Amino acid sequence: MDFAISPKAEELRQRLSDFVATHVEPATPVYFEQVRESGDPHFHPPVMEDLKREARSRDLWNLFLPNAEHGAGLSNVDYAPLCEIMGHNFLTAEATNCAAPDTGNMEILAEFGTTEQQEEWLVPLLEGEIRSCFAMTEPWVASSDATNIQSRIERDGDDYVVNAHKWWTSGAASARCKMAILMGVSDPDADPYHRHSMIIVPMDAPGAQVVRTLSVFGHDAGGGHCETMFEDVRLPAGNILGGEGNGFAMAQARLGPGRIHHCMRAIGLAEKALELMCMRAQLRVAFGKPLADQGVVQDQVAESRMEIEQARLLTMKAAWLMDTVGNKGARFEIAAIKVLAARTATTVIDRAIQVFGGAGVSQDWPLADMYAHARTLHLVDGPDEVHKQQIARRELRKYESLRA
Repeated sequence: MDFAISPKAEELRQRLSDFVATHVEPATPVYFEQVRESGDPHFHPPVMEDLKREARSRDLWNLFLPNAEHGAGLSNVDYAPLCEIMGHNFLTAEATNCAAPDTGNMEILAEFGTTEQQEEWLVPLLEGEIRSCFAMTEPWVASSDATNIQSRIERDGDDYVVNAHKWWTSGAASARCKMAILMGVSDPDADPYHRHSMIIVPMDAPGAQVVRTLSVFGHDAGGGHCETMFEDVRLPAGNILGGEGNGFAMAQARLGPGRIHHCMRAIGLAEKALELMCMRAQLRVAFGKPLADQGVVQDQVAESRMEIEQARLLTMKAAWLMDTVGNKGARFEIAAIKVLAARTATTVIDRAIQVFGGAGVSQDWPLADMYAHARTLHLVDGPDEVHKQQIARRELRKYESLRA
């Protein structure tokens, strides 16, 4: 295994680090102030457009796309350290046009979209002119099993009619969200893996509506996480994405890269938490000496460093396998890092909160928001239990011959 990044990626890493330090970090309080002054938690602050212009001027744009025609042409191993840097400050991903759910939607459109679909939707997404959302999760079925989906995409002459009740449709609350990629059942009589299709739904289509936003640990901000309804939404047949019956396969193709991106950013989040923990430990004095001299704090710092390094190494292995044998060949490693990266981030952030004391759960420091995000990662793109079940089955299969 070779985890060395290319000279191009190393140069981008240095450039991205400088961009975060000199532009993103100073812009962060401005971002929150502009949102607060607007009175709308889903407001798109002008400072973000300033950051996007600066990122483009530095060629820090669409770094996630391995397709050199549309993106930076980086391997997963090359992109991993860049994505980790993005995890240090949540503004960075959007500023560089590398934010979910747009990333996954752009990957699907680039791989499966028709020329017409790419011209209408992929191009403005690549340019950062619009945002998008992905409508798959439903409130009344267990989303850990995607074959449960009940939404319907029914052919009617030259059109399709969509009826769907979705939630956790992330990003749909933004005024800049112009389209959804929706997954639903198009052929209920087919086998479980060919019943589904994906279809492009303009968010201003008659019958499409955002019902409400869902808060995460009491927080509701950014593009929001929404409950959405699609009632008798009539769409031209040309809006079907990747061919009828291929929705499940496309969902798997979308979620593989998406999961590793989440993991890379989670490691960056953990690094940020450890950095804050160490700074706090040096600055605060309790019982006559700095927290950094307290054995219990030193133990927390050491455990955090070891766990981050372990998670990073396994993530890099998964990235290397994705580059060398493909997403399918790396599926077990992807499942493992999905669990471990979220666990590491949550654990390290929790330790940092403990070292900070009451300040750690206040709005004066980012740790409470960071914890809410890290804890949510245990559910995003499949709960931990599903990924662990997949890993366990592979291990146990080796010994099936021992059964009576």
